[in-house]
Amino acid sequence: MPESNGLPESKRKVAFVRSLQHALRGVFFVLRTERNAQIEAVIALFAILLGIVLRISAVEWAVIFTLIGLVLGLEFANTALEAVVDLATSEYHPLAKIAKDSAAGAVLWVAGCSVVVGLFVFGPRLWRLLVVLVQR
Repeated sequence: MPESNGLPESKRKVAFVRSLQHALRGVFFVLRTERNAQIEAVIALFAILLGIVLRISAVEWAVIFTLIGLVLGLEFANTALEAVVDLATSEYHPLAKIAKDSAAGAVLWVAGCSVVVGLFVFGPRLWRLLVVLVQR
């Protein structure tokens, strides 16, 4: 077998599995310890259930899963950035504040955009459902 990166295939497979294990530890750490990530995960599950109930289209599913991935992915990156900043200094520094606030702002921005998209995807269906229920 040809070698890649100087490692035989068997060692590359082991390295790949280890990297997946580290990544999953990171995901579970964030979901276990970060309140905002927990809230975002619950909202994501709610959006998925709502999509199933309302039978959204394949394109709408793609949009919903893309936004779920963006919000949670940014939350993971925000947590990592905060840890690195805290590792670099325990003292207040205005640049550390900018880094942390900007990363948190990125999560907030995408989460807000996700709410707007959710209103476009789910809103009309929920409105029709409400009208039917009220007319009964």
